[in-house]
Amino acid sequence: MSLPQKKNLRPPPAKPHRRVVALAGNPNAGKTTLFNALTGLRAKTANFPGTTLEYRVGPCSTGQGSVALLDLPGLYGLGTASPEEAIARDALTGRLSRLGKPTAIVLVIDATNIERNLYLASQVLELDVPAVVALNMIDLSERQGTRIDAGALADELGCPVVKVSARTGRGIPALLEQIEALIQRPAKQARPSRLVEACKCAGCPHAGRYDWAEQVGGACAVRSPMAAGDRSERIDRFLTHPVIGVGAFFAVMATVFIMIFMIAQYPMEWIDGWFAIAQSVTERLLPAGDIQSLVKDGIIGGVGGMLVFLPQICILFFFIALLEDTGYLARAAFVMDRLMRRVGLPGKAFVPMLAAHACAIPGIMSARIIENRRDRLLTILVLPLMTCSARLPVYAMVTALLYPRSPVKAGLLFTGAYALGLVAALAMALLFKRTILPGQARPLVLELPGYKIPSLRTAALTTLDRARIFVTKAGTIILIISVLLWVLSTYPKSDPPREATALMQQADTLEAAGDRPQAEALRATSDRLARRHALEHSASGRLGRLIEPAIRPLGFDWQVGVGVISSFAAREVIVSTLSIVYGLGESGADDDRVERLYDTMREARHQDGTAVFTTPACLSLLVFYVLAMQCLPTQVVARRETNGWKWPIFQLLYMTALAYLASFAVYQGLSVLTS
Repeated sequence: MSLPQKKNLRPPPAKPHRRVVALAGNPNAGKTTLFNALTGLRAKTANFPGTTLEYRVGPCSTGQGSVALLDLPGLYGLGTASPEEAIARDALTGRLSRLGKPTAIVLVIDATNIERNLYLASQVLELDVPAVVALNMIDLSERQGTRIDAGALADELGCPVVKVSARTGRGIPALLEQIEALIQRPAKQARPSRLVEACKCAGCPHAGRYDWAEQVGGACAVRSPMAAGDRSERIDRFLTHPVIGVGAFFAVMATVFIMIFMIAQYPMEWIDGWFAIAQSVTERLLPAGDIQSLVKDGIIGGVGGMLVFLPQICILFFFIALLEDTGYLARAAFVMDRLMRRVGLPGKAFVPMLAAHACAIPGIMSARIIENRRDRLLTILVLPLMTCSARLPVYAMVTALLYPRSPVKAGLLFTGAYALGLVAALAMALLFKRTILPGQARPLVLELPGYKIPSLRTAALTTLDRARIFVTKAGTIILIISVLLWVLSTYPKSDPPREATALMQQADTLEAAGDRPQAEALRATSDRLARRHALEHSASGRLGRLIEPAIRPLGFDWQVGVGVISSFAAREVIVSTLSIVYGLGESGADDDRVERLYDTMREARHQDGTAVFTTPACLSLLVFYVLAMQCLPTQVVARRETNGWKWPIFQLLYMTALAYLASFAVYQGLSVLTS
């Protein structure tokens, strides 16, 4: 009998180790531009474990294989203590377990300022990881009259040096070849001999590294005096002036926001129109009923309400990317730093605060330009107090109720609402600085980058990346919330009121008699009564009745309560909600219907016969909408930016409490004064 054949007990061949190449360098060295040049748009964004800071990783083809390219936050040295720089340091040294130690490092050096970048190079080259130096912005350096001997620099550093221009693509193929060569033939990185001697002679390692950087930079780069530096200094005298610089910043940002409103108007109308068409098609394809309403109002309406803001977000990030690429944004932050730090906010917070006047969502997303976590969190907490475009329908409604024939008073009321939001944001920032987020804003220490022509391609790639993040990450949660709100406004079902049924019977009788126009008018009235009755007896309507005792001290009745509840999805829906509550149907672009809504609201009475929308009640409603957090999409984005629900929930609670107390004070105080 033959023995059974032995099975092959050798382990299967190991899977090849994932090849990870890290991009490291100082801030403003052009790492992200180089990352985009090497990967295009084939990148994904993720969070470092346990942090809210993002990194980007994308596939990069070297010609002989593919590597995972890791774009790390900028850092000045491996010994720094800020959270952002510490994470970049840990990624380079292999302390982040999920990422592991990189296979190779691409050290990005700004060719216009070699000495500053060489301090970090002196530390990275001591790591046991193969490295190649990408001498970026070489075209700008040459235009400034600087000649760099890449061969001499490579000899000093003991690693390959490649001249590149990420903006134009110059040197990218050569850099890819060097990356592949490092991975295929890894060599132990030798510490530069001159660096060893410099550290010994100086006695202090830091001083030795700076001495070495100065010596190497002076030996490998030859500069010829040119007018470009003088021009930059002359421009900076104006743009960084304590007074002129502030005025220039306001002028630049005002231009940006005017452009946002002018340009975004057309794609927003286009998107809105397509979703309106989708809703019309849904009405034709699906039979009338809950399924049709769910698809039309819950899903299509909810997604459309989110995507309509996408043009504003894209245009804002495009302009911010251009301003940052030119070097101006760093100067704007420097100018505003003195003003903002008095209330605990960094100078860079002013850009997100201005962005929030268009929409809080891009404002919160643009807070990423603030490196320090505490400063960024404080900025996010107060940003929704800025008057956004979604509040404007509410302001227009209140001003129309109070001053229908006085444009001057209406304009002053608008201005007061904007000012109230700004003052409240600064006051809350000061309060948080002294309570839950103690400490001064991180001092703004930065080296102003040189002026350069921005890259439209880089700005476009950045914009597309942020748009993708907004749609994929926030969109799913917004869709779920929209469907939930639809359910609350639709169920439980209730039979139409007797008045609506009687009107429908009269309409049938009139149509049988040949009076079709009058029959259609009665049917429309019956439909409005039925919709109001259904809303009143739905879960949201019952909730309005439930909270009426709590909101009565603010001057609100249950109808306004339903509008307030629905506004927690989006502020602007209060106009259409009140139109339904008061039996006028959904308010759209029909100016006559809007005027009829305002007339109906002026005539609305409490059960005791007193007017609902008095001057104190209207101003109370205005103050409430200025200060309240009534935008679930903003909460979703805040949750993503803070990496959890803790701070968005706190934001919702403190803004709601602030709005309630301020509205209470306004209504009760004015009621006493006008009684």
